[in-house]
Amino acid sequence: MSLDNPAALSAASPVTGRASKGNAGTLLAACLAVFVAQVANALPASLNGLFQQEFNTQGSALTWITAAFMVTVVVFEFTFGVLGDLFGRKKLVAAGAVLTVIGAIVMAVAPDLHFLWIGAGIDGLGAGAMFPGSLAMVATMTHTARTRANAVAVWAGSLSAGAAVSPLIGGILASHGGWRASFWLLAAVALVSLALTLVLAAESSAPAGRGLDVPGQVTFAIGLIAVMYATIQGPEDGWTHGNVLTGYIVGVIFLTAFVAVERKARSPILKLDLFRNRAFSVTNLVAVVSMFTFLGTCFSTSMWIGPVQHQSATRTGLLFLLLQGPAFVLFAVIGKLLTKVAPQWLLAAGCLLMAAGAFLCTRLDITDTALTPFVLPDLLTGIGFGLAVNSFTAVALNTVPLPLAGMASATTNMFRDLGFALGPVIAGAVALSHAGSSFLAALPKAGLPASQLGPALGIGRAAGPIAVNSLSPGTPGAGAHLVALQSLGTGFGVMFAVCAVAGLAAAVLTVAGMLGTGKVAPAAEALSGSVRDTAAAA
Repeated sequence: MSLDNPAALSAASPVTGRASKGNAGTLLAACLAVFVAQVANALPASLNGLFQQEFNTQGSALTWITAAFMVTVVVFEFTFGVLGDLFGRKKLVAAGAVLTVIGAIVMAVAPDLHFLWIGAGIDGLGAGAMFPGSLAMVATMTHTARTRANAVAVWAGSLSAGAAVSPLIGGILASHGGWRASFWLLAAVALVSLALTLVLAAESSAPAGRGLDVPGQVTFAIGLIAVMYATIQGPEDGWTHGNVLTGYIVGVIFLTAFVAVERKARSPILKLDLFRNRAFSVTNLVAVVSMFTFLGTCFSTSMWIGPVQHQSATRTGLLFLLLQGPAFVLFAVIGKLLTKVAPQWLLAAGCLLMAAGAFLCTRLDITDTALTPFVLPDLLTGIGFGLAVNSFTAVALNTVPLPLAGMASATTNMFRDLGFALGPVIAGAVALSHAGSSFLAALPKAGLPASQLGPALGIGRAAGPIAVNSLSPGTPGAGAHLVALQSLGTGFGVMFAVCAVAGLAAAVLTVAGMLGTGKVAPAAEALSGSVRDTAAAA
């Protein structure tokens, strides 16, 4: 069925449930759910340095902690969107909360790094259910353009609040009771979210025309995991290593197969017809690029302060307040702007601000441990993120008929989270790869005695400059600490530049991509047609 007739789609795929009742309780439950999901996502960021110290881990092993969460979210987010439409968004969010409790407990008791990966993956499953489920709950409970724009802004603000406070809380708890206490707290808050969802939230679903798409899920999962694996392992194993090349080949084959499967599937997890809407297509592409810019900057900042400069987790958390806090503080203002200003301009402005913040980070000095140089770039990045995440979410929901809100929210969340996943993956790959090359080139010129040069060279080749940078004073190879530190600064400086270029490209794409679509109205106007069509069909 074509998307050119929203009224017909509304009649064919009615939304069922009690979405109109208990709106305040539903909104509260949805916001706490996305808050918990984002706490689970952002919490490890402030603890990378502590993970490195306790488990003596380096390079890609740290990247996998974040990647295990985000890859799991992205891989299963489509299917969770379908499950929510079939069996109810309230049930989906409740199941996500249960998974988050389990994942948090696994991470809290983790005896080694592998359990951290497993726990992060389980948390990712929970978040993968709560992200689209909670957004679909918000979309379904609102019936006017203004209330939807405001509700989406509150939802996005809650997401940002979780990301803002979790690193700071993690840092504070790590300083007093150890990093494991942070995950016990996450489990407790997830239990509260579960209780509120079961008691307060209204159920809603849209089962008509929806069904499980096992071939689509399998091909998408294998393809994405293979590409992510190759990208993460590339800097450590070598980009021409057999397993890296195999990963990319397998990934391309299965992702191509996924597109082919979805074209013929009776009930696809991704309705490709959605992308006939140019505004929807451009917005989701911008979501990937802009969120890559944001999380690439965040991950690079956390690595810069933690494993590279070996500063406390609390100081990392303070910076994340600047990166994530503005989106929460300004959510009311942004919600009003979305009803008055065409969203492509807000989205473009957000991308430009993130690009400016990342560019300013390229001018940082790795030997300077003060936090003040981060204040302006992180504030710009945080404000830009707030504008961007609200804008592309509103556009994605307001350009599709209400009965497709579940699939649209799952699709938008998937593309956003794909950008989130690519951020740390590519940041680790680019920064550590460039740092490794820089270190090996600079080391012979450092004038070190043979007793230091040989061990430093061997450790650098085996585990990269981040391992040399972490050597205790007096140990063989520790004399190359400054060379390793400066090489890491160069590597992450390059990554900040990549983020800046990506942010600028996203801004250009937003403006240029919308030019051929005609005037894109503010959310209040953009949604009104969909609301009228849905009401007429009902």
